[in-house]
Amino acid sequence: MRTVLGITLALLLGLGVTGAWAENISGKIQSVDPGERAFVLDDGSKLWVAEGISMDALKEGASVKASYEERDGKKVATSVEVSD
Repeated sequence: MRTVLGITLALLLGLGVTGAWAENISGKIQSVDPGERAFVLDDGSKLWVAEGISMDALKEGASVKASYEERDGKKVATSVEVSD
């Protein structure tokens, strides 16, 4: 009985974690708003940059790859890779 309970608990915990998977997006930066800690890609997607991530390399025209999570309806970038 304990084994079944342990397996069930492990499965439930595993299912709860799957909702936190990050999405990936890439494109060219159309605009940057340091005050909002946000940038907009050429496809119109707006991403907010998580605290602790530097925005120094985020410039208009730069190509970026970002991983983000949906938080309160916003796409919050958890990592950003810039290539000119």
